[in-house]
Amino acid sequence: MLYRIGRVLPVLILFLTVVSCSNGDDVRAIRALIKGGAKLAEERKIGALMKLTTDDFVALPGELGQRGTKGILWRAFNYYKTFKILYPRPDVDLGAEGSVSTATFPFLIVKKDHAFNKLKELYEDPHRWLEEAGKSADLYSLKLELTKNGGDWLVRRATLKRFTGYSFRE
Repeated sequence: MLYRIGRVLPVLILFLTVVSCSNGDDVRAIRALIKGGAKLAEERKIGALMKLTTDDFVALPGELGQRGTKGILWRAFNYYKTFKILYPRPDVDLGAEGSVSTATFPFLIVKKDHAFNKLKELYEDPHRWLEEAGKSADLYSLKLELTKNGGDWLVRRATLKRFTGYSFRE
């Protein structure tokens, strides 16, 4: 019996290590996708931004597909002209099957020349980040539902909520 445990235990440890590393890699990949998406938005590259979504992408509220979302983004980008997107570390929840996940985070859009230096210090503390940002800006929350497609994560659904002073609302 001890012999079997001695043979199975190293295999089990190796499997768990590979799975946990894979999960960490997926979380890093999703956060990198969000960072890249924010950069594309700041550069006003709507086409490239939409390449980060699935063909059946839906944005809520409004149940907008890719075409409707492009129109909303175009209007928003023209309103803000040059801007920055600020957000804390996204909370990523990997699904049990490993091919779906969610990422949720608050964010704000500010004119490019506006400084929020203290927010950089609070990147690892989303709750304090939210409190500090709420003092001088309109806040939003974004929930992304992602699908792994051929090794790459893509956004299938995006739900935007506005912070009303008490909570986030659609």
